[in-house]
Amino acid sequence: MDFSLILQSLWSLWYVLPFFLFAAIIQSRWFKGVLGEFIINILARWKLDKMVYHLIKNVTLPTQNGTTQIDHIIVSVYGVFVVETKNLRGWIYGSERQRMWTQKIYKHTHQFQNPLHQNYKHTKTLQSLLGLDDTQVHSLVVFIGNSEFKTPMPDNVTYGMGYIRFILNRTETVLSRAQVIDIKQTIEQGRLARTLKTHREHIKHVQTIVNTKNPTKPCPKCGGTLVLRETKKGINKGQRFWGCASFPQCRVRIPASEYQP
Repeated sequence: MDFSLILQSLWSLWYVLPFFLFAAIIQSRWFKGVLGEFIINILARWKLDKMVYHLIKNVTLPTQNGTTQIDHIIVSVYGVFVVETKNLRGWIYGSERQRMWTQKIYKHTHQFQNPLHQNYKHTKTLQSLLGLDDTQVHSLVVFIGNSEFKTPMPDNVTYGMGYIRFILNRTETVLSRAQVIDIKQTIEQGRLARTLKTHREHIKHVQTIVNTKNPTKPCPKCGGTLVLRETKKGINKGQRFWGCASFPQCRVRIPASEYQP
């Protein structure tokens, strides 16, 4: 076999590699999060008066058991708006009290944490730091991307420009201008440094929580990871089982009752 010809062929395709790398990056969860935050920032600066509404981005605050990270805080005399961003596509199902919401893309279904519950911790941490009550802090969730709500949503769960309208519709003065200045200073003083180390430690903390709430087991066949799943069709519909994350390469299936975490 002439390896020199193979190497020459691979070298002739070097220019294709950046396109594959770019495609992988834009499909990553990290990029979608960054893009979502960027869009929200642009909308805020475009539609909200900078003299009235003060945008503070990517705030990581210490808590009793770790950290919490807030995408956007908008401070004004009309209150402090705590904004959680979701860059998702497909149909979105959920209600205010449900613990998990559902994202459906064609035949694929994925569950994610109720963003209102997620933002509750953000708002309470901020209230504790600032000494504010419920009338002065507003929780707000905004979806962007090619998604569509398929169930009625609370007023503070919006899509795109809807979050700007939600903010502008709050016209009752609940903070003085002096309080607004103090709040901005307190947040800047109380936030953790905006460094890669801070971000990594927060991600590690979140992953620990996820692993605690969603325990996994090693696959007895291939050594991969077992995940808890639910049968969607047939006579066993609704039954939970442990299946290998490598499916369909590995088809291990263990009833949940036989393999407790």
